[in-house]
Amino acid sequence: MTEEAAGAPQSQTLDRGVRVLEHLASAGVPQPVAEIGRALGLHRSITYRLLRTLEDHQLVERDPLGHYGLGLGIAVLSRGVRTDLNAAALPRLTGLATELGMTAFLVVRAGDEAVTITSIEPQDTPAHVTYRPGTRHPVDRGAPGLALLMPGPPTAEDRAALREARRTGWASSHGEVIPGIRSIAAPVLGPDGGARAALAVVFVDQHADADHIGQAVTSAAGKVAAALR
Repeated sequence: MTEEAAGAPQSQTLDRGVRVLEHLASAGVPQPVAEIGRALGLHRSITYRLLRTLEDHQLVERDPLGHYGLGLGIAVLSRGVRTDLNAAALPRLTGLATELGMTAFLVVRAGDEAVTITSIEPQDTPAHVTYRPGTRHPVDRGAPGLALLMPGPPTAEDRAALREARRTGWASSHGEVIPGIRSIAAPVLGPDGGARAALAVVFVDQHADADHIGQAVTSAAGKVAAALR
């Protein structure tokens, strides 16, 4: 049986590099080389060479402890993804980040995953949650994923959180993607009524006014949808 028939990647090195980026996006915090290699089943020396190559292209970066996280090059690449959607969403994300003092981001569906393609951080807050482009998680977990599912037809298997999201018009989650982190999201509807994307914010304030945040995010999502028509 050939490698292709067996489902092996066309380029093992490229496949490993992509897996490193996916792991760092999923982890959400910088990781030591050994931990990255262990998570992916790669030898430390191979992992290190992959990381240094990705670092050369600014796709990963090292923190003061020598741990690796996603780099600014990811954000540069993401600007070319769904440019019409990004262009329509950017001013609304900026508005949400300024109004709410929270990181606001745009999420699209890729198969069974919700993938962040653009994020805007507030400029005048003492602290906020960083949520970088490339972050991904199962579409049935987290407020952004639930928002992407909201326009779909109800089924008997729907989670209570999804049913509640359809009732209120926006989705909410707590600790489903990153422990301790809350998120609120709303779908950006396409012409067919399906979810073209989702707008979301992340925050840690347990006393935040969820209704106010949900209404602000829903309004912004509606403006993005209108701009795309």
